[in-house]
Amino acid sequence: MTHSVALTSTTLIQSKIRANEASIPRRRLFRIQAVQDNGVGPRRLIDIIRIVPEISKNYFKTPSRRALFGGISLLGGFYVAQTISLSFGALGVNDVIAAVVCVLITEYVTRFYYSRPKVTFPIALLNNFKMGFTYGLFIDAFKLAS
Repeated sequence: MTHSVALTSTTLIQSKIRANEASIPRRRLFRIQAVQDNGVGPRRLIDIIRIVPEISKNYFKTPSRRALFGGISLLGGFYVAQTISLSFGALGVNDVIAAVVCVLITEYVTRFYYSRPKVTFPIALLNNFKMGFTYGLFIDAFKLAS
């Protein structure tokens, strides 16, 4: 007996839900539309990659940002020099080869920087990195001599 009452109540509830659904017009919540190229923004990854140089050029127009990133590049070179000097000096293996590679890279960056007719900002950052790198190696040599 209890089963029949439960069955009738669920049937009654389901019929009321169906009646309410019939009275409400169905709206499509998710509509599939074709993407229209209206020029609002980039749609593909290659478009974003093509915009990045222009965005970075506009970002680095102010002298304060140029100075900030120049200082970060200088200190980054100093940090890399200290790390290389510490790691090869502590091991005592291949330190001569590491010194030769460091000198060759430094000389190549110097030649690359001074052979350019116009120095762009990324090349100036590379030169700042080289200056910090050279400064870090000199400081480490002074520490070892004392």
